[in-house]
Amino acid sequence: MADGLFDLEGKVAVVSGAASGMGRASAMALAAHGATVVMLDRDLAGMLRTGEAIAAGGGTAFAREHDVSSPKAAEELFTWLDGELGRIDFLANIAGEGILADPRELSVEQLRQVLENLVVGRFALCQQAGRRMLAAGSGSIVNTGSLASMTALGRGHIAYSMAMGAVVQMTRELSTEWAGGGVRVNAILPAQVRNPSLEKRIAADPAIEQKWLSGIPAGRLGRPDDIQGLIVFLASDSSSWITGALIPMDGGNMAMNAGGSRGFAPPAS
Repeated sequence: MADGLFDLEGKVAVVSGAASGMGRASAMALAAHGATVVMLDRDLAGMLRTGEAIAAGGGTAFAREHDVSSPKAAEELFTWLDGELGRIDFLANIAGEGILADPRELSVEQLRQVLENLVVGRFALCQQAGRRMLAAGSGSIVNTGSLASMTALGRGHIAYSMAMGAVVQMTRELSTEWAGGGVRVNAILPAQVRNPSLEKRIAADPAIEQKWLSGIPAGRLGRPDDIQGLIVFLASDSSSWITGALIPMDGGNMAMNAGGSRGFAPPAS
């Protein structure tokens, strides 16, 4: 177990999307630093694999099937949490799917679905966690957004980008409302991170990977474990005076913006 500034011993963390990708990586990192992790996902088998890996490292995790779009599911989760663990110290809102569609063809039903997945359900978890954290006088929440929270992506991302813009404003508003009560709310904004859904998009359109890479000065797509350091930092007391922050995790994409170019390339080894 870790100690010092990044010690999470005795803390309870809730992580959505823990079956794979950044959710799994986050759950693993939090457990490795001492937190008891409550994993949420609709993929029970994937969560159980994450739980087995956490247990193999000496950590503790609980797996709960969860619909991230459902406020009722959020309420039921926290009723269970009150009885089982009695506290909540950290919430990581990571899960949630978008829908790609031409703005001329996107249906209102599709838009509602994306907003429920990425905004309504996340707010419900924030609300439930926030009530308990404020009562305890401390806590930390991280909402995973996207570069689409701040910049336009095109390529049919209209619903996703609208939702992610709302995630950023939700983060800012909650951080402002709750900072005086000891509760911090921040957002991580990844660029393209390799996960099963991203790999499917690359398989369907191999040229798109190079398009993404042309906008990332670091020269590679993200990996799920790139989020681990940020998650532990924001969950721990080492970030006790950081709230309302929007933190890019993007290999320099946002700094470069669309008008830039990668410039210097290191010599081939």
